Amino acid sequence: MQRLAQRARAFDGRRPLVWDLLVTGFFTTAALIDFTGGGWRNIAHNTDVPGALVLVLSLGMSAPLLWRRRRPMTALVVMLAFGAVNSGSGAMLQIYLVQLIVLFNIALRLPLKTLGWAGMLMTAPLVVGTIRYPKGSWDQQIVPQVWAYTLVALLGIAVRSRQDYTRALVERARQLEVERDQQARLAAAAERTRIAREMHDIIGHNLSVITGLADGGKYAATKSPERAAQALDAIGSTSRQALAELRRLLDVLREEATEVDGAAETAELAPQPALTDLDRLIDGVRSAGLPVRSTFHGRADSLPQGQQLTVYRVVQEALTNTLKHAGPGATATVEVSYAADGVSVSVTDTGQGGAPSDGGRGLTGMRERTALYAGTLEAGPRPHPDPGWQVRLHLPRAAAPPTTAPSTSPTAPLTAPLTEKESAQ
Repeated sequence: MQRLAQRARAFDGRRPLVWDLLVTGFFTTAALIDFTGGGWRNIAHNTDVPGALVLVLSLGMSAPLLWRRRRPMTALVVMLAFGAVNSGSGAMLQIYLVQLIVLFNIALRLPLKTLGWAGMLMTAPLVVGTIRYPKGSWDQQIVPQVWAYTLVALLGIAVRSRQDYTRALVERARQLEVERDQQARLAAAAERTRIAREMHDIIGHNLSVITGLADGGKYAATKSPERAAQALDAIGSTSRQALAELRRLLDVLREEATEVDGAAETAELAPQPALTDLDRLIDGVRSAGLPVRSTFHGRADSLPQGQQLTVYRVVQEALTNTLKHAGPGATATVEVSYAADGVSVSVTDTGQGGAPSDGGRGLTGMRERTALYAGTLEAGPRPHPDPGWQVRLHLPRAAAPPTTAPSTSPTAPLTAPLTEKESAQ
């Protein structure tokens, strides 16, 4: 039954004129049957009403139903005009009750102010009939009809409220769907940015190191075959390290495990680079031919993993840019300081190259990583007359959650003695 009602509403939505013609035709046919059969005389106050007038009244109070949805107020006014003649002549045709259908449509579609005016107009034929043919007290003739009008109007208001509520729910669902799609697109864009940043850091750095090693091996091949073999070994180890990092990154991107021979195959996870890996990073740059002097102040025991990764990537990108753009004979200095208010990093070189020529992707990646932890990043040429480029990073220390037991001794110093590593190249 519910499915049939849904189909009927759908058909009415597609072809409203067909339904209007059917409803109007039904009640017009009923009025004509009442006229031709003479049934109207059973309740008429005046049975001597001319047949032509009865026919006109029957059509005049049924045909306006065709406009009940498009122009309900106009249809009601036309019906009331014929209804006043109907009551005044004493015919009292029952077809006048179809004005309740128009009243329902007014309550359903027009403002409540219009509904009030319609209700007052509908009492006019009642007053005319009561005055022309009084039977008993006036309230017995008018009040029941007014109650009927009121109930129909309340029914129209209830249906209208229900339709408004349903439309609001549908619109809300549509908005939620749009917001969900927008959030999904934003999340996908953020994930693509993160992946691009990681790929740039991994591939750009390792390829720069491999290029430096290849150039050095080519130069050493004619004079020192042993050094050339060492360069090839370093190229192999650097390539394997880059492939391992790429595999790890791609494995993490898998949304779910795949099943192979009935067993779940999950991504092999490994920790992201941390500050403990800076020595290996710097040694790899040195092996590519760039002398690097590294200095560390303090300890990074309580630095969050995310900040450690940011420091690592910024140092990696800065040294990669030095390898690419500093030119021959350049040296680099890496200084990392851990303090109570955060961590500071300075990477400088003595090269003659300009700004990075990769479209700013490296610098953009460094700034994005820095912004994640409300830090500051400065990148640009060193102050005159010093040649070269410098990158300065500061990340404020994140508030550490309270712990039940301290990770270090209460008497441990905030900073450790200065340690220094310098290339022998």
